[in-house]
Amino acid sequence: MKILVGYDGSDLAKKALQLAEQHAAAFGAEVIHVLHSKVTDLPAKQHKLDEQDMDEVRRSVNVEGCLCETHLMIRNMEPGPHLVKFAQEHAIDEIIIGVRQRSKVGKFIMGSTAQHVILEAPCPVVSVK
Repeated sequence: MKILVGYDGSDLAKKALQLAEQHAAAFGAEVIHVLHSKVTDLPAKQHKLDEQDMDEVRRSVNVEGCLCETHLMIRNMEPGPHLVKFAQEHAIDEIIIGVRQRSKVGKFIMGSTAQHVILEAPCPVVSVK
């Protein structure tokens, strides 16, 4: 079983990662942690910081006894479609994603990553708030 966590370093993403660790321990699953970067022309220094963040997450998950794989994805896509595409390409069994509470107008204007993932994912999605 493979569990995908969309991770951006936020408190919600950390809660999603914690839940993924619990699910992985319970189901003998592998946690796949994806850090999304939309901009392809980020400075090399930022990529290095992102890679260090991923290494730290990988070490903390491995300490809990779960397998963890990390990916720094740099595609010119919004996070929602990116996560759905990644799930399709890698036969993901479950996605855990943080959900920010916003007004309906805010979602209409800015879109909602979680909403897109929930509606389009090829597998069950668990939301954390």
